[in-house]
Amino acid sequence: MKIIVGLGNPGDEYAYTRHNIGFMTVDALARHYEVTNWKNKFDALIAEVKLNGETILLVKPQTYMNLSGSAVGQIFRWYKAELDDVIAIYDDMDLPVGKIRLRKRGSSGGHRGVESMLVHLGKEEFPRVRIGIGRPQAGWTVNAHVLANFTREEQDVIAKVVTDLVPAVESIVKDGIDKAMNKFNPKK
Repeated sequence: MKIIVGLGNPGDEYAYTRHNIGFMTVDALARHYEVTNWKNKFDALIAEVKLNGETILLVKPQTYMNLSGSAVGQIFRWYKAELDDVIAIYDDMDLPVGKIRLRKRGSSGGHRGVESMLVHLGKEEFPRVRIGIGRPQAGWTVNAHVLANFTREEQDVIAKVVTDLVPAVESIVKDGIDKAMNKFNPKK
């Protein structure tokens, strides 16, 4: 079993904000697998798919970003998953818009949604898919930046990135994070 968690905020007003890139990517996976059977449980929207005979849970916590770990922790414990079965997808201000970085584990890097996951999962050894949203404009606060919609130019980049991430996430599931990192992380 794999638990693919897209981090974001529930509600239409947040749907296309920078902080919701995790939800957007999980939605792209759902479209790819033609998922329509979302259920609301464990404080999250959850859909189940099969990939090569393995059960995959697509998860969008409904607890708001800073409390995402509460929902993820409930799911993790209920399904008795291993840490490396959890794959977190989220926004990263330290990467330029549309750049991706797959990681095997790590700290929260100041991301409160990831920080919440670390608290509720107890360790940092779960794979991550970080998607660049860029730094705030001069005079903008971090909150204003992450809760802002992408610019028109950025929207095309982001639409392509979330679609292009489907094979990267599939590779993490099928081949493991190390092989996926070698294949999909940008070369230096």
